[in-house]
Amino acid sequence: MPEPPPTEETLGFPVYPSASFLRSYDAGRGQRYFLFGTQSTFVDMVNYYRLLLDEGGDRVFDAPATHIFEMGRFREESMAFPPGVTIKDYTWNGSEGYLHAGGEAGPERYPTIIQIVPAPPPPPGR
Repeated sequence: MPEPPPTEETLGFPVYPSASFLRSYDAGRGQRYFLFGTQSTFVDMVNYYRLLLDEGGDRVFDAPATHIFEMGRFREESMAFPPGVTIKDYTWNGSEGYLHAGGEAGPERYPTIIQIVPAPPPPPGR
């Protein structure tokens, strides 16, 4: 059964309007990360999130191109990942894109993947 897509409200981050929700993964320590695929280019996605988040972010890899926007303080004792948005180029080295086999219409390739890591929920009693 497909997982329902998260909302911008539950994520705490904007989601590119034409991005397709692919799935989420357990990140540990009560966090999940959420993957979205888009047909837009890596450069367009980095520019989009720079504008919306009002943050430059950091290019952490050139090959494959990966850009991270860390939005919030990382607390090692309660987080597996810092809250934020990561953009990754899946057309690197001639690839046709990230292959997602779970779609209703069959496998689909996405040139760019957006990974969103929300802040974990507050501990009970806070």
